Amino acid sequence: MIPELGHFALVLALALGLIQSIVPMVGARQHDAALMRIGSSTALMQFVCVMISFLALIICYVTSDFSVATVYENSHSMMPLVYKITSVWGSHEGSTLLWVLILSLFGALVALFGLNLPTALKAHVLSVQSWIACIRLYHKPMVLLIWLGGVVMALDGALSLSDRRLRIGAPKPAANSAMQPGE
Repeated sequence: MIPELGHFALVLALALGLIQSIVPMVGARQHDAALMRIGSSTALMQFVCVMISFLALIICYVTSDFSVATVYENSHSMMPLVYKITSVWGSHEGSTLLWVLILSLFGALVALFGLNLPTALKAHVLSVQSWIACIRLYHKPMVLLIWLGGVVMALDGALSLSDRRLRIGAPKPAANSAMQPGE
C-alpha cells in the first residue's frame, strides 16, 4: 500500500508540475492575474506530493519492502537503520527523487515568501522551476537533459529581461511636471 501511495503522489506531482509549467507562463503573457496565481498553489501542492512520495520510499527502505525494485537492489534486511535511510538517496531513483524534492522545496519557498516579487516574474520563475523538475522526473535526467535545463533557465532569464517593467533598476516613467530641467 505504501509504494502505491508514493507512486500515486509522484504521478500527481508530475501532473501538477505540467500544469505549473504552462498555466502561469500563459497568464504572464496574457497579463491574467488569476492564471499567474495558479503557479503558487500548484508549487505548494507539488512539494507536498513529492514529499509524500519521498517519505513513502523511506518507509519502504526502513521496513525492507522488497516488492519495490530499488529496495531489493540496494538494501537488505540486516542493514542498520542509518544505512537503510541513507541508501534511499544512494540509488539512482532515490537521488533523482531527492533532487526533485529539493527543486519543489525551492519552488514552494518562492510561492510562500516571494510576495515582494512582481507577479509576472514570480509566474515565470515558478513555471521554469516546474519545467526543470518535470525534466528531472525523466528516466535519465542527469545524462540526456541536463543541458536542456540550463538552456531553459537562460532563455527564461532573457525572456524576463526583455520586459523592461520587470527590471529592478529600470527607470520609472517620468511624471508630467511643470518644471523644466535647469530651472
